[in-house]
Amino acid sequence: MSRVPLRFCRTSGSFRVMTRHCFLSPTLMLLLMLTAHSATAAPTTAANAAFDEYARLLETRMAAQHSSARNFVSQTKQERAPSQANPLVERVAMTNLPGALLHHWRATQFIPNARVADLDSLLRNFNAYPKLFAPQVERASRTLTSPDHARLEMRARQRHVLTVVLDAEYDVSFARLDLQHQYSISRSIYIHEIDSPGTHAEHVLPSDHEHGFLWRQNTYWSYEEADGGLLIQVESLSLTRSIPIGIGWAVGPYVESIPRESLEFTLHCISAVLTVPKNAS
Repeated sequence: MSRVPLRFCRTSGSFRVMTRHCFLSPTLMLLLMLTAHSATAAPTTAANAAFDEYARLLETRMAAQHSSARNFVSQTKQERAPSQANPLVERVAMTNLPGALLHHWRATQFIPNARVADLDSLLRNFNAYPKLFAPQVERASRTLTSPDHARLEMRARQRHVLTVVLDAEYDVSFARLDLQHQYSISRSIYIHEIDSPGTHAEHVLPSDHEHGFLWRQNTYWSYEEADGGLLIQVESLSLTRSIPIGIGWAVGPYVESIPRESLEFTLHCISAVLTVPKNAS
């Protein structure tokens, strides 16, 4: 599902520099150049097709993965085991497409004493997202089409060097292998960049004026009970504008940090709710 993710949370036609200094570092100046770069319009047909094909291959792999309890959660690239305090966050791929970048990240976390049913209930409670994922998610509502399928509308805001606001709608589904192994898939239907959010002038930026911070996003959750707790894995697939030639050395690390920090934030929020205090009866 789309959890701030997802991802979901990266853009705003109305942005402001989060600094009080008059002197801007070269890196910050380049970041501003990125945001002030000429209008990006919608992703190209080729970029959308490449995203769809990558998502198809990923979902084929995950369908096989979710058909058996043996490898329900993907193996991590790192040697250490995921923990409650230190989730593993890995970049699986960052691929250049025509006028776009495809980002694929994976985060894994283990929460002692938690159960699959606890997380499943939490993820299905869309109306609680503004509280659960505050301050990134500002509002959320859903239309339930069946017990395991819904449409989620969400407004999210994220602050880095820029303040970014998105209105998005996601198609969200839930499924299970058994009571100890469940999963969820969220696919963006639309993602709109908002200009002047929270004011009388608020409006959706047209495609030829948006900045392309986040065009598309799919989020894949896998969660299983194991070793006296809950193992959670989230895979985030997103499509953004490409980085202008010549400033990748400065902008690249910033662009890469956004999906990583979004996954870390999401799992931190989940862990805070599902963690059972040591002195709890």
